[in-house]
Amino acid sequence: MQFGRTYEEFTVGDVYKHWPGKTVTEYDDHLFCLLTMNHHPLHMDSNYAEQTTDFGKNVVVGNYIYSLLLGMSVPDVSGKAIANLEIESLKHVAPTFHGDTLYGETTVLDKTPSKSKTDRGIVYVETKGYKQDGTLVCVFRRKVMVPTATYIKERGGEQPGRPELKAPAAKKEK
Repeated sequence: MQFGRTYEEFTVGDVYKHWPGKTVTEYDDHLFCLLTMNHHPLHMDSNYAEQTTDFGKNVVVGNYIYSLLLGMSVPDVSGKAIANLEIESLKHVAPTFHGDTLYGETTVLDKTPSKSKTDRGIVYVETKGYKQDGTLVCVFRRKVMVPTATYIKERGGEQPGRPELKAPAAKKEK
């Protein structure tokens, strides 16, 4: 399985459809809210959401949706990244609710060789997230610094930090 791409492997206009999708549960939403100390009742209090909001139910916190889509894009976009440089824009277009399944896709908008180092480049991408019915829920654009094939080769290949499996030691006879 491919995990990220080198600079040479990106082509402007390519679209990566991230797989699989993720069904968002109430637990996911509440855990994210608790971990990030976002206690807004729109996300945490179903009674509040039912009685006082236009939605009539809890809305999944937007930063979780963004984080989930970013994570979905890693195997296709930033799995080999040296750095995420910038989130240029982030738009929450429609609400996501508990039980919705999210899917993502990323389009390569541009790529530029590094001006200071020849072993890397900057890739500019747009990621869109949508629900099971095709409703667009989130769009963001980011710039990612990725290595060239030379960078990968010079640093030990695809998985330079991965240890090799050692054969089990032979058992001593009694």
